[in-house]
Amino acid sequence: MSNEMKNNENIKSCIILCGGQSRRMGRDKGSMIIQDKPMIKHVLSTLNHKINEAIIVLNDQSRIDKYSEFINPSDYSYTITFAEDKIKNKGPMPGIMTGLSHITGDYSLVLPCDSPYVSKKYIDAIFCEIDENYQSVVPYHDSENKLKTSEPLHSIYNKEIIPIIEDLVKNDVLHIKGLIEKIDTKFVLIDNKKIEEKEFRNLNRPSDI
Repeated sequence: MSNEMKNNENIKSCIILCGGQSRRMGRDKGSMIIQDKPMIKHVLSTLNHKINEAIIVLNDQSRIDKYSEFINPSDYSYTITFAEDKIKNKGPMPGIMTGLSHITGDYSLVLPCDSPYVSKKYIDAIFCEIDENYQSVVPYHDSENKLKTSEPLHSIYNKEIIPIIEDLVKNDVLHIKGLIEKIDTKFVLIDNKKIEEKEFRNLNRPSDI
């Protein structure tokens, strides 16, 4: 194995999805002020000293310009890349595909911008579960139905699944659990010890704030 390959294996990446239309919230969620700062900056702060690179996926150039105004990459220990969603208004799966096409290593954690309660403990725990025999690492709540109770937007994916996502989107299969069924997935129990339920709380409506 070359040194370059070894180095790529050690790169920790995170894709942050900000391409949603925020219909339930009624306004752009990532830039909403929560506890004195934009919601996405809570996620970015948690990732500090835990990853090497973050890919922030937004749905158009105007939103990239907007986020660039209040996100200063020099505030963080990792590199930040803004990426425009390759396929618009088709949900999070094309956003994952876009993000994976930009990562330097083989795997990336995916997080939504509206989950400000994700902790550094979770970041450590989920990255420790990466296994080269699997294409994804997906936490779940209930052992009797892993797929149904899974958390695909707080999961890790290998960039080799990009062609699978492209094929699913082409056939208008947009539910991420449909992707998880098609790839080699390592399911990890949310046990309130190593991984806690509170990590997955997100803010979808004004009443959630």
